[in-house]
Amino acid sequence: MSIYKKIAIGIISLFLLVIFANFGLNYWIKKQLPIIVHEKNKTAYNINYEKIEVSLFSRNIYAQTLLVSPKNQPKDSKNGLFSKIESITIKHFNIWDLAFRDIIQAESIIINKPRVILYKKGEKLINNSKSIKNEIFEPFRKIVAVSNIYLNDGTVDVVSLDTQKPIFSIKKIILKLEGILLTDATLKEKIPLQYKSYALVIDSLFYRPSAFYHINIGKISTEKNFLKINNFSNLPQFTRRDFVKRLEKEKDIYTLKFDSAQIAKMDWGFKNDRFFFKANSLVINHFDANIYRSKVPKDDLSKKYLYNHLLRNIKFPLQIDTLQVLKSKLVYEEEIDFSKGPGVLTFDKFNLQATNLRSGFGLKKTNDVKIKVKTIFMKTSPLDVDWSFNVLDKSDGFHIQGVISNFDVRAMGQFSKPYMNASFTGVFHKYRFNFYGNDNVSKGNASLDYDDLKVKLYKKKNPEKEAKLKSAIANLLVKNDSKDKPKTADVEIERIQEKSFYNFLWRSIAESLKKILI
Repeated sequence: MSIYKKIAIGIISLFLLVIFANFGLNYWIKKQLPIIVHEKNKTAYNINYEKIEVSLFSRNIYAQTLLVSPKNQPKDSKNGLFSKIESITIKHFNIWDLAFRDIIQAESIIINKPRVILYKKGEKLINNSKSIKNEIFEPFRKIVAVSNIYLNDGTVDVVSLDTQKPIFSIKKIILKLEGILLTDATLKEKIPLQYKSYALVIDSLFYRPSAFYHINIGKISTEKNFLKINNFSNLPQFTRRDFVKRLEKEKDIYTLKFDSAQIAKMDWGFKNDRFFFKANSLVINHFDANIYRSKVPKDDLSKKYLYNHLLRNIKFPLQIDTLQVLKSKLVYEEEIDFSKGPGVLTFDKFNLQATNLRSGFGLKKTNDVKIKVKTIFMKTSPLDVDWSFNVLDKSDGFHIQGVISNFDVRAMGQFSKPYMNASFTGVFHKYRFNFYGNDNVSKGNASLDYDDLKVKLYKKKNPEKEAKLKSAIANLLVKNDSKDKPKTADVEIERIQEKSFYNFLWRSIAESLKKILI
C-alpha cells in the first residue's frame, strides 16, 4: 500500500471518527441538556423547549419555543413570572463545562422574541430590589454563563393580581450587553453584574407609578453615555373632579408632555454603594406642562422648602451641567370651586436654561445655580427672568429679577375674573422687579411704566354683572397712569412657610404693584 493511500485512509478514518464522535457527543449532550435544564435545575422555574440542536463543530446550541413558568404555581391561578421565547442560540459553548460542571458556559446568547409577563401582588413595580437578584440573575447564572447577551424584539408586562391592571409594559426591546461579569462578588453589589458596554432600544413604555398617574413613552434609546426619550406623557388617571375628591389635602395635578428629551455625556452607576448621576447636558423639546390646583381640599400646612434645600438634601451625587427647555408651554390653573372655572396663567414660547444643577451631597463648595427664562406671558407680553441661588446656602438665599414688556392687562382677565372677581384694562409698558430673599424674607424693589389703568369689579353672587359702585370707588383709589415716568416701590415681605417659592415671588410682585398703583 502506497504512502498516499495510507494518508488518505488515515484522513478518512479521522474524519469518520470525528463524525461519529460528533454524533455521539451530540446524542450525549442532547441527553445531558434536559438533565441540566430539568433534573439539576435548582432555580424556582420550570424550563421546557420544543426542539434543540447542538453542533460540536461550531459549538453552538439552538433551542426553539422555550416556555418558562414558576415551579410552585398555584392551581387555577397565575402568580409569578411566565415567559415564551421563540428561539435561543448559544454560541461557542464550552464542551468541558457542559459535560462535567452542568453549566452552559459560552461566548454569547441570542434571545429572539421573548414574551415575559409577571403577575404580582400589590401595585408597586418592585417590592424589594433584592428579589431581582434572587429571582432573575442568580437563577440565570446557575444554568448559563455568557460574556454577551443579544435580545431581539422582546416584550415585558407586569400585571397586578389585586386589580388585574398593568403596572408596567415595554414593547419591542432590543438589547446588546457585552463584556458581562456575573459572580458571587457582583451579586452583592447594587447593580448585580458588571459589563463593558450596553445599548438598549425600547419602542414603547407604559408605567403606572401610583393610583393617580400613568406614564407613556413612545421610544427610548440609550447607551453608556447617551439617552434619548421621545413622546413622553405623564397623565392623571382621573378627571379633575374625581382627582380632587380623592385628595386629602390641597395638591397640584400635573399633566406633562414633551416631544423629546436628550441627555449627553452621561455617567451613572454606584460608587461605594452610593448611586451617582452626572451629565453634560439635558435638553427637553416642546415641553407642554399644565399645573392645576383646586382650593376645594383643605390646606396642606406642611413646610414647603425652597429649591436650595431640596437640592442640598438629595441623598446622592447629582450633577447636570446644563439644562435646556426649548419651545415649550406652561399653563397654571387655580380654582376656588367648580362653579366659576379656573383662573389661568399662560407662558408660551417658554425657553429656559439652567447651569450647574447639582445636589449638595458631598460638596463643600459649588458655584451658583443660574437660571434664565424667556417666555411670552398671557400670549401678549415678553417676559425675561434671571434667577440664581447656591445649593449650599443654608439660609436658602436667592436673587431673582425680571422684566415684562407691553403687557395689556386685559389678558389677566382669564385669571383675575374667576379668581379675584375683577378685570382690568390698560397697558403696562414695562414692569421690572429685583428681589433678594431667603427662607424667611424677601426684599427688593420694582418699577412700572403704565397708562390708562382701570378696574372693573363684579358681584359675588352674580359674577357676570359689574358691581358699579365698587368699581367706581376702586378707580378713585387707583392711579391710572405713571405720567410718562416709571413709578418705583420698595418691597419687604415675610415668607409663608407652608407656601411655595412661586407664591413667595407672586406675593412680592403683588405687594410692589399695590404700592405703585394705590
